[in-house]
Amino acid sequence: MNSLMERLKMIELNPPRVLALGFASLIIIGTILLNLPIATQSGESIGFVNALFTAASAVCVTGLVVVNTAEFWSMFGQSVILILIQIGGLGVMTMATAGALIVGKKITLRERLIIKEQLNQSSMTGLVRLTIYVLLSTFAIEAFGALLLSFKFIPMYGFLTGIWQSVFHSISAFCNAGFDITGSSLSPFVGDLGINMVISVLVILGGLGFSVFIDISNFNRFKRFKLHTKFVLTITAMLLGFGMIAFMFTEFNNPNTIGNMNFSNKLIASFFQSVVPRTAGFNSVNIGGLRDTTVFLFIILMFIGGSPGSTAGGVKTTTFGTLILTTISVIRGEKDVTLFKRRIGDNIINRSLAIVTVGITWIIIVSTILTITEDAVFLDLLFETTSAFATVGLSRGLTPDLSNVGKLLITLTMYAGRVGPLTMAFAFAQRNKLSKYRYAEGTIIVG
Repeated sequence: MNSLMERLKMIELNPPRVLALGFASLIIIGTILLNLPIATQSGESIGFVNALFTAASAVCVTGLVVVNTAEFWSMFGQSVILILIQIGGLGVMTMATAGALIVGKKITLRERLIIKEQLNQSSMTGLVRLTIYVLLSTFAIEAFGALLLSFKFIPMYGFLTGIWQSVFHSISAFCNAGFDITGSSLSPFVGDLGINMVISVLVILGGLGFSVFIDISNFNRFKRFKLHTKFVLTITAMLLGFGMIAFMFTEFNNPNTIGNMNFSNKLIASFFQSVVPRTAGFNSVNIGGLRDTTVFLFIILMFIGGSPGSTAGGVKTTTFGTLILTTISVIRGEKDVTLFKRRIGDNIINRSLAIVTVGITWIIIVSTILTITEDAVFLDLLFETTSAFATVGLSRGLTPDLSNVGKLLITLTMYAGRVGPLTMAFAFAQRNKLSKYRYAEGTIIVG
């Protein structure tokens, strides 16, 4: 026993490992609370596996559910889910830092390193100030979003229930969680421009990243933005436009989705469905009724996800953009990869390649295993796995019917997607020391 304790003490708690263990601890706490009888409307425990799945989905801001959130969970259960979404969206370390600042505790160097890792920052400068900005801007945006939604929800549900609906959906949207308490996501509001636009804007803002917020607030012209901000805004706009046009084209005459709607409602639904696959699992149309072409399109959009340092998941917009630019540079025979008259470093290109490779590998392995454990078509299993890894929350109706093995695999996938594939690798892999020498360069044939 003493030997085991000594080994545990010797484990180096590096920033990635602290983040990984922090999210895991929060999931365990959420599992315990959601497993209580008081968390359900029936007064009966949901069971450990389902409680674990729901807690992981909330903490990882995914939105995949095994039961209807509005009908199954009590006010206590819904409150626990909302708190888990808020902490999971902002990040465990961000909330811990907020608590430390409130009680006047000094933020140590180790804690600053963890914050740097969590917020995907390249510098140690101004991390505490950034954390305060993250908290204040998040609460301000969520409060304003809830206020706008209340003008719709209060007349529909009454004052208290309308306020709760507004607060819940505003936080869920900004944190890109996708949990809903309407009972059928946003399907009842498919043609409501107000609700669709408010939720869409909250999702987009939550997926941009807080460093982008700061840059936009400091400068008012695009050419004065930092390179990262320009890249994020460009890729985001392109994906939103492409997603909307592609969805409209593939689903225009599909009676199971938007085929029977008038043109204005088709536009609203197409825009909304171009926003939510990028890690926010709301839906205003029947996802199970999508054509296979659209399903594959959604898989691509889900895998890309939002932007670094945001509440969104996926491999991130800048990762995807970097690989596209690298491919173009190789085809053109250019030595350097450039963006807005700036050269992208080899370390960023290598990191992007590693992230995408690890992500694709994880999704393929889990999807393949699910073909053995689950009775479903492969496309639906691939959709479910990608949705979990990218912390999106969209499903083709498969989630409630998953076996316990399937639920545990999807739970682990949500966790890996939220923490980040490379962060997981850095946290638990054995890190090698720098070599004192380099091997001679060799040549292989590729392509």
